[in-house]
Amino acid sequence: MKNRKILLSENEIPDKWYNILADMPNKPLPPLHPGTKEPIGPDALAPLFPEALIKQEVTTDKWIEIPDEVRDVYTLWRPTPLYRAFGLEKALDTPAKIYYKYEGASPSGSHKPNTAVAQAYYNKQEGVKRITTETGAGQWGSALSFACNLFDIECEVYMVRISYDQKPYRKIMMNTWGAKVMASPSDRTEAGRKILAETPDSTGSLGIAISEAIERAATRDDTKYALGSVLNHVKLHQTIIGQEAVVQMQKADAMPDIVIAPFGGGSNFAGLAFPFLRYNLEEGKSIRCIASEPSSCPKLTRGVFKYDFGDNVGMTPLLPMYTLGHNFVPAPIHAGGLRYHGAGVIVSQLLRDRLIEATAHDNLEVFEAGVLFARTEGIIPAPEATHGIATAIKEAERCKEEGVSKTILFNMCGHGNFDMKAYEDYFAGNIVKHELTQSDVDKLIAEIDTPDI
Repeated sequence: MKNRKILLSENEIPDKWYNILADMPNKPLPPLHPGTKEPIGPDALAPLFPEALIKQEVTTDKWIEIPDEVRDVYTLWRPTPLYRAFGLEKALDTPAKIYYKYEGASPSGSHKPNTAVAQAYYNKQEGVKRITTETGAGQWGSALSFACNLFDIECEVYMVRISYDQKPYRKIMMNTWGAKVMASPSDRTEAGRKILAETPDSTGSLGIAISEAIERAATRDDTKYALGSVLNHVKLHQTIIGQEAVVQMQKADAMPDIVIAPFGGGSNFAGLAFPFLRYNLEEGKSIRCIASEPSSCPKLTRGVFKYDFGDNVGMTPLLPMYTLGHNFVPAPIHAGGLRYHGAGVIVSQLLRDRLIEATAHDNLEVFEAGVLFARTEGIIPAPEATHGIATAIKEAERCKEEGVSKTILFNMCGHGNFDMKAYEDYFAGNIVKHELTQSDVDKLIAEIDTPDI
């Protein structure tokens, strides 16, 4: 009988998060004040985040204790299973061994609650009554709504307009957990009204939604802001995925040669890859870690490493990142969680140091990969997850061409049960190949008026 599923017990859930900053040979450059362009310290983040998360954002401690209350909530769905993709291997006729870590078992159907629960907990500890946030496809908004409901905190979500329209049931999930959800750009904020005045039919972007959520949080004393990706503390919380996967792969006697995850702002990729990168940094292993992004939003593969704002309006600190420019509004692809103009600081530095890799796939290729996965493995993947699958397929096909057997692990970060409109469009022939032209990229980069590095 094939050993398809590798499980862990509840007592094997990690009790610490892993902070890769402790092991990085080159630490990231400091953030800059959006007005003075001078380096800023942790105090500048106090209006938006609770003290505990600010400390996690800047610490270089290698291991951060997971609070018992957070770990207790994790047991609702963790540890998550790891599978050997025998069906996909057979379809590809590849000598490669393909494994995937399945994060769709969480209450909201993705990896996002790993940090949402932690962020809600720390906000509750400091007496916060309301949290504002943005969401692309709705995975993060759903996760934070779930977490805020557990800790009795109000949740206000600004959902990118295109996803608000395409994915109504994600909005209903958030409403069910008690959250208020607004399509972004909205008329509730100055940032939203400005965008609507300039572009009344705007499909929105994560950068715009971030501006709205931050504006709301910054104008209320009882309110803080939460981010679902990009920042260091968010990636820290997600490392529970990779830590579990390390133990599971060891149990299978199949430590990976290649680790792959979709890439929007960095938390998905960091969650799986960072605990494996630790073996490269500590022991000199050579595990390839590949970030997989859409060719319609290729900040890692075609962007520039530069200081830039995390939001559209320019309210956030300037961060050293790979970016397409904070004014960039991506095409309305179904993978809403990957439609972000910039990459997290830590991931950007790792890519700059060539410690990780990045690749991009077009809009049609990823759905072809997602359908193949669904038909061979049974799980219908979220549009974001299809990017990691496409990269895994590409690497498995390379193994076949070269006649070598490698072990591939990717993050199946969430199911697509609320993304049927995306698959309807695919089967109707309404999804076509899309990628930015070089002239598009050149124009975007030329418009970035932030400090050089």
